[in-house]
Amino acid sequence: MPSTARCWTPPAAALAVATILLTGCAGVTSDAPPGACPPVVEYSQAAQARVAEEVATLSEGALIVGWLADYAVLRDQARACAGR
Repeated sequence: MPSTARCWTPPAAALAVATILLTGCAGVTSDAPPGACPPVVEYSQAAQARVAEEVATLSEGALIVGWLADYAVLRDQARACAGR
């Protein structure tokens, strides 16, 4: 081992301090306080059917289709946040 290798080895105390600091927040929950969840807009069945028809007419590989999928995930997350 070269003589400089020891300089690059963190002392055990530094590892212990880092571990304590990183686990200090482990007991904290990330539950959102009431009212902190974004609202989920409800769409009628007719509106959903119209959008489905419009999406079906898009060209293959249309970018908006991926964006709509992302929006669906965000809506699911908002529902889960609100406990629905």
